[in-house]
Amino acid sequence: MSRGPKLLPEPVGLELVGRSQPPDWDALFGRQGPLELEIGCGLGAFALEYTRLHPEVRYVAIERRKKWARDVQHRAEKRGQTNLKVIEADARTEVPLLFRPGSLSAVRFQFPDPWWKRAHSKRALMTDEFAALLHGLLEPGGLFDFRTDVEDRAHRILATLEGAGFHNPLGKGAFHPVDPAEAPSTREKRYLVTGEPVYRARLRKV
Repeated sequence: MSRGPKLLPEPVGLELVGRSQPPDWDALFGRQGPLELEIGCGLGAFALEYTRLHPEVRYVAIERRKKWARDVQHRAEKRGQTNLKVIEADARTEVPLLFRPGSLSAVRFQFPDPWWKRAHSKRALMTDEFAALLHGLLEPGGLFDFRTDVEDRAHRILATLEGAGFHNPLGKGAFHPVDPAEAPSTREKRYLVTGEPVYRARLRKV
């Protein structure tokens, strides 16, 4: 059996891929409001719940797995959640083309693929260069929401983010406790039940 939803026929967000300059997000969403980015929305539990709870937010989710991206956008449209736009693309190449410096109020990076094999480590997204790019795209005071269940990856990515200039209000290298008011992702819901550790960091651009 294949994992996850079936592949829907209609691509999502391709009109936003490969642009020469960032789009007019006010026109695309039909209004102004905080602009947030999620890198790798997966099955979409967080994106769908968060945008339901925060209709004022304009939420862009980039997911490279086509069937997941299309399914999340389809469910958002069925629910009438017009504040969520999903793009099926590689965040590494598209994020620099989609957003202007200082335009994002939040970036969310939750449960990235761990790439266990050494030969695959080059696929890891959060390099020093990419972290610095995201820091530049956030507005002053903007939030970086990071979560993972892999301890080694948690420490390495947190150090990378802090090295790029993100401020950790709990102190360098510290992780944040769970906030019951936060929307959990599909994977995080499971860990909240089993009690397995999740490493969370809520960093700021200052």
